[in-house]
Amino acid sequence: MPGLVDTHIHASQYSYAGTALDMPLLQWLNTYTFPVESHFKDLEFANKVYTQVVRRTLRNGTTTACYHATIHTEASLLLGQIANDFGQRALVGKVCMDRNNFVKHYKETCQESQEETCRFIAELLNKKYPRVKPVVTPRFALSCTDALLGQLGAIAKNNNLHIQSHISENVEEVKLVKDMFPESESYTHVYHKYNLLTDKTVMAHGCYLTDEELSLFRETGASLSHCPNSNISLCSGVLNVRNVLKHKVKLGLGTDVAGGYSASMLDAVRRALDSSKVLTIQDPEHETLTFEEVFRLATLGGSQALSMDDQTGNFEVGKDFDALRVNVAAPDGPIDLIQCDGTKILLEKFLNLGDDRNIAEVFVAGRKVVPFTDKNE
Repeated sequence: MPGLVDTHIHASQYSYAGTALDMPLLQWLNTYTFPVESHFKDLEFANKVYTQVVRRTLRNGTTTACYHATIHTEASLLLGQIANDFGQRALVGKVCMDRNNFVKHYKETCQESQEETCRFIAELLNKKYPRVKPVVTPRFALSCTDALLGQLGAIAKNNNLHIQSHISENVEEVKLVKDMFPESESYTHVYHKYNLLTDKTVMAHGCYLTDEELSLFRETGASLSHCPNSNISLCSGVLNVRNVLKHKVKLGLGTDVAGGYSASMLDAVRRALDSSKVLTIQDPEHETLTFEEVFRLATLGGSQALSMDDQTGNFEVGKDFDALRVNVAAPDGPIDLIQCDGTKILLEKFLNLGDDRNIAEVFVAGRKVVPFTDKNE
């Protein structure tokens, strides 16, 4: 089957994945996230965490990942090197933030952020990694001044780069953005004003986007990353995927580690189905997503959201061979086969019940990257 595409994951948060899910987004960032991310100035610590997260995501079948790192340039470059060494297709972003009133030592000045972003982009591109590229990464509007947002938009435009950030994740965040940017019509217009909404932009969450904002996403070609685990785990909201698709906005799935507690895209598939069913419980007229639709979001939808569908996402002739060889009947695996089932039923069983024990081999651009070689052990 095609490789899985994780359109939103914080590699720097992997060390505490599965814990710290006891408070809403903004308090969670200040209490857990920013203190942990500040440790990535220590390259030994960064190397340990980043090696583990790349290995884990590859074992879970993630052939393409869109990573947030931290504000630290050297550690962000190290994440790019590790992804390349293990053979994963990746976008890597050095996080940009010149506002942080709660953890004051974890932020940059506007000038530092601009200069280090340019250095990160230049040095990563100079490595000439075949499948690892930089992505311009303003953390989110609340963490950036107007000046920094404008500079990052210009950097992305001048270098024709991808952009990633967050939008409309929870109610408190949306209200604060409105207060901080009173001249903007909406959260979406804040990014649009600074040229950060392009056909190479992926924004995570979008739970509270209006129809007008979704129309602006469609007009600019920007995409959304649906992160259902973290949406639920941090009590942020529930994205109406059906409405996003109705507006013809590009959409993929994201694990959003560590707000999402699992680094497996199979978990993202399951949580996306659960979230859709919750909406149907609330409104019986809501059309629940099918497993086939969510499977598409985890593969081709993700590649479209990252503007990589010319390279990956399915087995169309001419694309790279990013693939998983799945053994649904793996010995001592999580799936019991009682009868001879067709391919569609086997796929549904794998999506709902499978795990890394069922993933026998992983290929990226035709190269077998799982099982790992001695070089990467």
